[in-house]
Amino acid sequence: MTQVLVIGYVWPEPNSSAAGSHMMSLLRFFRAQNWQVEFASPAQQTEHMADLSQEQITCTPIALNCSSFDDYIAQLKPDIVMFDRFMMEEQFGWRVDKFAPDALKILDTEDLQCLRNARHAAHRTQQDFTLNSLLDSELAKREIAAILRCDLSLIISDFEHQLLTTQFGVSADLLHHLPFMVDLSALDNTVPDFQTRKHFMTIGNFRHAPNWDAVLYLQQIWPMIRKQLPDAELHIYGSYPPPKATALHNPKTGFLIKGWAKDALSVMAQSKVCLAPLRFGAGIKGKLLEAMITQTPCVTTEIGAEGMHGDLPWHGAISNCPQTFAAEAVALYQGEARYQQAQQNGLALLQARYDKRPLESQLKQKITNLLTNLGPHRRANFTGSMLRHHTLRSTQYMSQWIEAKNANKMR
Repeated sequence: MTQVLVIGYVWPEPNSSAAGSHMMSLLRFFRAQNWQVEFASPAQQTEHMADLSQEQITCTPIALNCSSFDDYIAQLKPDIVMFDRFMMEEQFGWRVDKFAPDALKILDTEDLQCLRNARHAAHRTQQDFTLNSLLDSELAKREIAAILRCDLSLIISDFEHQLLTTQFGVSADLLHHLPFMVDLSALDNTVPDFQTRKHFMTIGNFRHAPNWDAVLYLQQIWPMIRKQLPDAELHIYGSYPPPKATALHNPKTGFLIKGWAKDALSVMAQSKVCLAPLRFGAGIKGKLLEAMITQTPCVTTEIGAEGMHGDLPWHGAISNCPQTFAAEAVALYQGEARYQQAQQNGLALLQARYDKRPLESQLKQKITNLLTNLGPHRRANFTGSMLRHHTLRSTQYMSQWIEAKNANKMR
């Protein structure tokens, strides 16, 4: 039986973040192939983490920079190792190369961390984001190196796939575009209608910088909406709300911090319009996919919609201007015909881009081909082979130094 080891940056929280939901879909995909799956992570366990035992997935806590992992992976003998974000490949990739050299190495990027970081820096300094700032980024060098060291990287956004091939020169053979996978057969089409729904909403983990910035931006936008719709409320959901977020709760203005939502799809379906004024970030946005699934039209920015709709119409409106953003939100909230057209656009997007069946079939074929032809695939990636050669030594010595330093502290 094929043995899969997934090394997680965090324990998956599907109700807290899009990354957690995407990770669960990948774990379920592996189990659907009747593969044995083990999830290991150096992170602390959390109150909102998924119960992986219900998915017949083994959970294993591991330590960073510790040689105990060497014995663990040598005994496990995985056929496939998947790293959750490039930082895990940096920490454990060289150990996998040394003690499980025949394992297929997959990197689940979630989104390009270097792109998100560069956009955040540009926003913080009130400068325009440019590709030059990305190409000069140390984080980009680290992340692209990790991609090249792996046999396959899963790229959630077609925009990022193109960025990697055109700007960074990464071979398309090392990449696989894999957006969120939605089981369309399980969709509930009996969602509340235009007349039944009320209020605006947004949702997102407060620890995620783009989400917190969007809440602050909504403080500028909401008064313009509220002026035209004085009875409307904005419900803001998200896990781990800090005191600075709960301090914004203001029933008089209808700006309501609701905190963690146990069922994100349920609160989305009850709302009339989703607002997602994201000013930086990367990847594709789980809240916007949930809006499509629940047929809740959404107003977002170009960053928010990036990589999500291709040439197809958006399920709502896209604007980077706060005044226009507010006007579009009001127009959707009040106009039934436009509202219903936005709902149809969202359903068309789900069919065209997020259907689980073809996406899983394509992923299975890609992985199966690589397992069968891993030797030739690696020989064609000389740059990756060269990086693995040097990283095995430099990272090995660094990790051994950290391990020895930590051991001395405990004496």
